Amino acid sequence: MGQPFGVYVHVPFCRRRCDYCAFATYVDRDHLMASYVDALRSDVRRAVDAGDLESATAVFFGGGTPSRLVPEELCSVLDLVPVAPGAEVTVECNPEDVTAETMAAYRSAGVTRVSLGAQAKADHVLASLGRHHQWDEVTAAARVVASAGLASWNLDLIFGAAAERDSDWEDALAGVLGLSPPPPHVSAYALTVEPGTPLAADPARHPDDDVSAGRYRRADEVLTAAGYDWEEISNWALPGHRCAYNNIAWSGGDYLGFGSAAHSHLDGRRWWNVRTPERYVAAIVSGGSVVAGTETLGEDQRSFERLALALRTPSGVPASALAEAPELEGLVERRDGRAVLTVAGRMLANEITVRLQTRVEGSPKPAGNLPR
Repeated sequence: MGQPFGVYVHVPFCRRRCDYCAFATYVDRDHLMASYVDALRSDVRRAVDAGDLESATAVFFGGGTPSRLVPEELCSVLDLVPVAPGAEVTVECNPEDVTAETMAAYRSAGVTRVSLGAQAKADHVLASLGRHHQWDEVTAAARVVASAGLASWNLDLIFGAAAERDSDWEDALAGVLGLSPPPPHVSAYALTVEPGTPLAADPARHPDDDVSAGRYRRADEVLTAAGYDWEEISNWALPGHRCAYNNIAWSGGDYLGFGSAAHSHLDGRRWWNVRTPERYVAAIVSGGSVVAGTETLGEDQRSFERLALALRTPSGVPASALAEAPELEGLVERRDGRAVLTVAGRMLANEITVRLQTRVEGSPKPAGNLPR
């Protein structure tokens, strides 16, 4: 396999919108699904014909809810994407969308990995997040996914909901590890309050930082004891099951994004597409550009962002990039010439990032097209 290169395909349609979600997703645009898929196919063809799309080592269908598309429609887009031998191809799914027939169609088209959005186990926690599935749907979906013959799969959790008790979080972690078999990759994200969301409008449901820190520490303890390796602040994987697409983004690598609101990065140039699906479709139909904005990064800024992203992973940064300071004691471990965040440091990663020693001032922008 050659130099890592990613392709991201954004599917903006959702059955319902979760209370914490600020992504470019829509619950009232299902009538655009067919024309949106046509636009995606045209966009990918255009990139291939122009020589802009090289063989991808990792493809990620994210959203939104990609599994809301008819499998044949999703797979018709994947069929047009040139992929390298052994490429990882991930599709995000809601548990209620998973069927044996869907998984078989995905696998036949070249999908190698599925990511299930479980988020919580207890019904009252799911309800507090605006989620509408139940844990028995997660267990049923996990059985189907595990038996589908895919190379890997992931399960997402969210911690820190005000309705969540310590016992709920313990039960959720035990439930994940009690799946048969358990997922080879687990993501556990702290609930964050995004402006403009129903969660933001309800302070009584806002997470408590100290509680969330305890939940994170417990997740790391439980998953590490079960044989999972820390992959990135919110991600753990069994050996051989790291997410290739996300590791491209975390390493500052190159990727092309297709669909509304998708981001791309290539050789220090970053751009993003129009936000709404109707604008994206209209631009493709008219033969126009779907790009809404672009920026070219200077070498200093690229260096800073690579360091900021690396700091979130077990590789850490060169020790010289993070000056020693008394206030970092217990937050950063120094070994083999590298500075690596401890578990406590991971929970303060944003604050530590601003201390990175480069000539660039300011904070890094997040890599685009990452799950949650």
